[in-house]
Amino acid sequence: MRFAADKAKIVRGAHINRQRASSVSSQAKRGSGIVNVSQVFAAQSKKMRQETAVEEALAQRLNEVAPMTRRSRRLAAKAAARKNHVMTGSTMAALVGVAAGAVAVVAPKSPLKAPLAADPTTSQVTTSSFTSARVDGGSSVSRSQVRVPEGQDQQTSNHGTWELADSSLDVSSMFKSLADNPVVAKLMDQNQAVLPANFNPNHSTGDAGNVYEFSQCTWWAYVRRHQLGLPVGSHMGNGCQWAASARALGYWVDNTPRNVGDVIVFNAGQEGTDPTYGHVGIVESINPDGSITTSECGVSLGGKTYSHTYKNVHDFQFVHY
Repeated sequence: MRFAADKAKIVRGAHINRQRASSVSSQAKRGSGIVNVSQVFAAQSKKMRQETAVEEALAQRLNEVAPMTRRSRRLAAKAAARKNHVMTGSTMAALVGVAAGAVAVVAPKSPLKAPLAADPTTSQVTTSSFTSARVDGGSSVSRSQVRVPEGQDQQTSNHGTWELADSSLDVSSMFKSLADNPVVAKLMDQNQAVLPANFNPNHSTGDAGNVYEFSQCTWWAYVRRHQLGLPVGSHMGNGCQWAASARALGYWVDNTPRNVGDVIVFNAGQEGTDPTYGHVGIVESINPDGSITTSECGVSLGGKTYSHTYKNVHDFQFVHY
């Protein structure tokens, strides 16, 4: 089967010869002047070479686009596969070479030295393990590393002790009580050695607001207990009845003043109090000699309070919490 490119090759020589002869003849037959045949022939030869190059390129292009036989296509496919295989192998070899070179540059000369288990507070690192080879035969370290002479060990230690700033921690100052009222919880920790057995700090307080008559001793006892954050009942009765009412609600009551805020209970007529209603006051301080100082109020004082000191403290009853 003949293709266009083959036909172009066959007729190319005849066409060139006819063109050459025609051009030389036309140049020789010019009307006037002497014609240098050799110059004309040289010019024509140059032109012919140019045209020949164009024709060869055209023939090559025609051969490329011409239909191929099955055998030609198989051969071309095999050649392309071999070319791709060779190029892939070359690319992989180049990548492996680059990776190996990079590893050789950054890899440490020796593995890191792990700290010995015998001394858990000391860790040792050899600086030379971070030294990498350079092309010029020297060594280099990263900027994040300490630049110390190669081969010299850098040792860091942690010998700190895990201790509290104040080793004399007073454990007794920590609340151990389960009382809902934080003031009661603190007082219970202070009175732990003398607390009644099975005492319930979360008993009913009987508090429904201050319903006592203004400026009465009971009115002031209620106000002052609230100021100190201590529980107090609203219907404790007359002054002389407060100890019995408090016991019924679950309060701790005895004959010894324990804390600031305790209610001191006077029996009817005791220490000159009213012979019918008795009296109550609040313990404001427990003095070094064992005496107590109180704050008290009365109906004739218009809400003002007065203070008194008692030494015979065990003659009275005291409501704690």
